[in-house]
Amino acid sequence: MRGKPSPKRDIEGDAKYNDQGIAKFINYVMERGKKSVAEKIVYGALDIIKEKTKQDPRHIFNKAIRRVSPLVEVRGKRVGGANYQVPFQVRGERRYFLACNWIIKAAQDRKGRGTAEKLSYEILEASNGEGNAVKKRESVHKMAEANKAFAHFSRSRRR
Repeated sequence: MRGKPSPKRDIEGDAKYNDQGIAKFINYVMERGKKSVAEKIVYGALDIIKEKTKQDPRHIFNKAIRRVSPLVEVRGKRVGGANYQVPFQVRGERRYFLACNWIIKAAQDRKGRGTAEKLSYEILEASNGEGNAVKKRESVHKMAEANKAFAHFSRSRRR
């Protein structure tokens, strides 16, 4: 890596809830720099959640993120001419990114309806421990469990 790494910027809270997590989620939903469109989608989804559950949508959103966040993931590592799928613990930032990404992808894969509705259904299902995003987390955990034998490759050896 050349030069110094760019500093991590602190992100401000979103306009409606003043929540950093939701602001990040809006940025992940955003495509081609159209933030106002992403805000409409996310706030629309949160409003639908509020109507259906009669609870604060932030709590349900945070619960969904916690349920989808992976603890371990596998990465390919080349050792002596062979590639191994080595399980690694996931850092907090990446954990949040993966959870958001899986929820968004699962919502996009649903058929029919508007994006806000699909996103709200996926967030609700994830908060209940169901849905495709939770299945994705389970499959990643299973993969890591199956390759636990190669965990000793995760530690780098220095001589």
